[in-house]
Amino acid sequence: MSRSLTMRSLRDFVRDDGGATAIEYALIASGVAATIAAVVMTMGTSVQDMYQSVANAFN
Repeated sequence: MSRSLTMRSLRDFVRDDGGATAIEYALIASGVAATIAAVVMTMGTSVQDMYQSVANAFN
């Protein structure tokens, strides 16, 4: 490879921001997933209790 081709490739790599966008989307997706997991863990017990009381009402 010639020096100018190497420098051009390095410059293009530094200017490329496509990877940064993908990382930002991954961070957003992981934040949403963590929020959903927290809500499910919090609501899980109360929903289970509600279904149990309905089931007990039929017995």
